[in-house]
Amino acid sequence: MNLPQDFTKRMQDLLGAEYEDFIKSYERDSFGGLRANTLKIKYDDFTGRMPFTLTPVPWCKTGFYYEKDERPGKHAYHEMGLYYMQEPSAMSVAELADVKPGERVLDLCAAPGGKSTQLAATMRGEGILVSNEIHPARCKILSQNIERMGIRNAVVTNETPQGLAVHFMNWFDCIVVDAPCSGEGMFRKDEEAVNQWSLENVAMCAERQDEILDEAVKMLASGGRIVYSTCTFAPAEDEACVHRFLERHPDFEVVKGNGYEGFAQGNPAWAEGDERVKDTHRLWPHKINGEGHFAALLVHKGEKIQESGAQAQEPGTKSATASATNAKNKSKKNAKVLDREQEQLYGDFIKDALLEEPAGEKVLFGDALYLMPCEMNLKGLKVLRPGLHLGTFEKKRFEPSHSLALALKPEDVKRSHNLTTADDGPERYLRGESLVTDEGKGWTLVCVDGYSAGWGKVSNGMLKNHYPKGLRR
Repeated sequence: MNLPQDFTKRMQDLLGAEYEDFIKSYERDSFGGLRANTLKIKYDDFTGRMPFTLTPVPWCKTGFYYEKDERPGKHAYHEMGLYYMQEPSAMSVAELADVKPGERVLDLCAAPGGKSTQLAATMRGEGILVSNEIHPARCKILSQNIERMGIRNAVVTNETPQGLAVHFMNWFDCIVVDAPCSGEGMFRKDEEAVNQWSLENVAMCAERQDEILDEAVKMLASGGRIVYSTCTFAPAEDEACVHRFLERHPDFEVVKGNGYEGFAQGNPAWAEGDERVKDTHRLWPHKINGEGHFAALLVHKGEKIQESGAQAQEPGTKSATASATNAKNKSKKNAKVLDREQEQLYGDFIKDALLEEPAGEKVLFGDALYLMPCEMNLKGLKVLRPGLHLGTFEKKRFEPSHSLALALKPEDVKRSHNLTTADDGPERYLRGESLVTDEGKGWTLVCVDGYSAGWGKVSNGMLKNHYPKGLRR
């Protein structure tokens, strides 16, 4: 590889005798990884069903390497959200966060969605996940991945950290900051990262990371934790960033996460001798099967609030609990209320297709119906997905969404039509073809090997395909 001279000189100064091993790692191929989506498939079923050669990733309970000549991204299981394609080193970040069901979690720089979908699987549908991305185009990709993985309890926002901070003061139990960085750890995978690199860009990224972390602190509940990560080797963006953060915020400490073979500790010499950075993690490509990564678990020393998170804030207020009732009421003002006809149309769909109505607060944004976390105040925020998209009201009918289909299982519906990867049924469905079926008339969940893939509507023995046209092969 044609690596920047300033980069290789700095790395040689930092690594000394290790430099030769480090630079030889660029001669190896990068490692492909995928992660089982346990919201849709059990771990044992996943390992027994996947038609790929999989090797476990040591630091991620649901992560696997796949062989270079295999193409899991082309398989129907990928379209159905049974797994997420993710670089193996990146899986370490959400593992370090160790989120629990019921917590309030923010993924502040979330696109394309690898860490958000990993966090959501660990939360098991309980609690609230806010997935944010500042760039609109990348935020759309993030929202699509949240949909594909069948996540019910996520809100996707397209905001600046500052914009979120005024709405969610002292609110989250855990905040993941996978910060925009100079990307040095991705050089082996991404030629564009090499072309864009410069010492000036490293300095600019370090300054921006400080700003993002300071906004994250405002949104963290007492006793909460921030997981800070980058995919770069630059000390200014890694150990030195953590050092600067601790100097600005002495009420935080670095807590060491689980160590794995090949993980290296942070180097105090790269952070003005601050011994606290020893408890950060460095993932070097010459020591592990993965790309370069850095991660730190920053825990607030204050007393942890027993009930998950604090309550949502009105902009400008100081108390973490003062506006609990107002926040719940204001969430209802973010959207229109269903009129009598819409309630009837939605109710007819539930009676026709589902065994029971999904639990949650129904809210209407335009003609689109969502299940939204009721205690959130989203007024004034740029929101792409305010919860689970249930469907859209068309002319005198309710059209269920693809999101809802992917969030359901065969045991949730009155009718399902199962296809099998042993024949061409799944490919025909993904191409948008109609299928012959003996199911009764009405909305029918189309499944592949027992896992939801989308909707079809049955009439006279034919299943009309409702797989989204934009996703068809």
